[in-house]
Amino acid sequence: MTKTAAAGKFQLTTIIATWFWSGLSPRAPGTAGSLAALPFGIGIFWLGGPNALAIAIPIIFVIGTWATNVYLVETGKSDPGEVVVDEVAGQWVPLLIAGMNPVLWAASFLFFRLFDIWKPWPIRWMDRSLKGAFGVMADDMVAGLFAAVCVYILKQVMG
Repeated sequence: MTKTAAAGKFQLTTIIATWFWSGLSPRAPGTAGSLAALPFGIGIFWLGGPNALAIAIPIIFVIGTWATNVYLVETGKSDPGEVVVDEVAGQWVPLLIAGMNPVLWAASFLFFRLFDIWKPWPIRWMDRSLKGAFGVMADDMVAGLFAAVCVYILKQVMG
């Protein structure tokens, strides 16, 4: 049985957990998921402004936690690489600061990936200590906050 067969490739929770299958990328699924998050986050900001994205972030966190929980139960895995909805939620946080600036979109992506991969404290602690779907989601939110601070500083420097 393949890693997605247990969860059903076309099951709604699998589609959400793998963010439209971007997490099934054979290389760097977290990076693929973060890239796949960008057009959605930018689109939400473009259509509804910062308030819409600020509302969408906790919504995707809750929906992502639910979908991840179902995926974990159905596959028996604890933190599978193909689950990237956590990257989506985390990636959208610095986009909230970036606004409609393409340079800051790129910075948001790079800073988020840096913190998600490097995992400085408390991100590493959360990644190792918090279990289940909430744990999968939570450390990426903090990585997103770290990235947002960096994007904010860069935005101020850019003027």
